Amino acid sequence: MPAALALGIAASFFFAFTFVLNRSMDLGGGSWVWSASLRFVYMAPLLAAILLIRGGGRMATVLASVRKNLIAWIVWSTTGFGIFYSGICLASAQGPSWLVAATWQLTIVAGALLTPLFGRLVVTAAGTRRQRQPLPHRQLAFSTLILAGVALVQFGEARNLPRTSALLGLGFVLVAAFAYPLGNRKMMELCGGELDTTQRVFGMTLCSLPFWFLVVAGGLVTKAPLGSGQAFQVLVVALFSGIVATLLFFKATELAFDDLHRLAGIESTQAGELVFTLAGGLLFFGDRSPSALGFLGLALVVAGMVANGLTAPNRGR
Repeated sequence: MPAALALGIAASFFFAFTFVLNRSMDLGGGSWVWSASLRFVYMAPLLAAILLIRGGGRMATVLASVRKNLIAWIVWSTTGFGIFYSGICLASAQGPSWLVAATWQLTIVAGALLTPLFGRLVVTAAGTRRQRQPLPHRQLAFSTLILAGVALVQFGEARNLPRTSALLGLGFVLVAAFAYPLGNRKMMELCGGELDTTQRVFGMTLCSLPFWFLVVAGGLVTKAPLGSGQAFQVLVVALFSGIVATLLFFKATELAFDDLHRLAGIESTQAGELVFTLAGGLLFFGDRSPSALGFLGLALVVAGMVANGLTAPNRGR
């Protein structure tokens, strides 16, 4: 199995903690304000410590890059971390954790549809120029297979939700599904290989803090409740999803960034979150086991995920 694909699947396991614990915090009476903002407040010093331990001027390199393109860093970090995670946390209040994870698979199609917005440098007789990438039609085909599976899995549960909750949950996740790959890819393009994965994640975390401080301020004004044990659960999410999963996934996308068709395949490994989140819901919340139709949907999701990754063009990296 290609290294990037393996990293993506491993990341999907740790990302699943986001959906399971966010739902737990919501059921415990905690506000999304703290579930979202505390994650990045925790992540900033943890990532800073990692960079300082590794040494070699890594921290100074990040800060120099941020100063050089401050506005771009803030805009795309807020998009890729702030808008994305706010949407995920808001959606957690609208339905079961596995249903949110299922809807999140819209990011697979979103990542593929964003491909034409980016390009790569090519050398021609007229000199070096940036060439836009076409839509990855093969990856979109397999992404459709994944989404068909998602539809089967969530069909029965969605009918049991109030229409307002269903629409709000869909809307929040849809925004997050486009914000995450857009912010991630824009920052890879901006950094141009000058920063490693840990440096880029730290820089994005740091530059998303102004957004999170505004969210905290709003929470203090509205007296948003902090649920019992919520601060600790957010710390677990910060470690597993915010650091371990994000570093694994960003490393996987970096390995494939020189081929955006292959990158779409790596991003599709996030479909594994649905399987892991469903297992977490069954183990910890006593969620109903999927019907035969639901298991068929899960099989389609896994098949689409594997096919998408294995058929993406490989340039030997």
